[in-house]
Amino acid sequence: MHISYKPLWHTLIERNMRKEDLRLAAGLTTNMIANMGKEGKHISMDTLARICETLDCDITDVIGLASDEPSTTEGNDNGETGRKNHGKRY
Repeated sequence: MHISYKPLWHTLIERNMRKEDLRLAAGLTTNMIANMGKEGKHISMDTLARICETLDCDITDVIGLASDEPSTTEGNDNGETGRKNHGKRY
């Protein structure tokens, strides 16, 4: 599992805000905003609290937990992704 900032991006869209608007309103650095856009990068709880205070929202409107498992659109009951080996042996 890893931290996902997708809820934050959805919250900003709902409020018709840009990342730059949030950065200025919450006093964030450009590096903080950039780190939230990268998978696996973390920001401090103080920063998350500042974002929640600025947006007057809950932490679940800012972060969520995402699975480290790659998502697949194909699959069968045994968890295979539907790839065919075209006669090759592995």
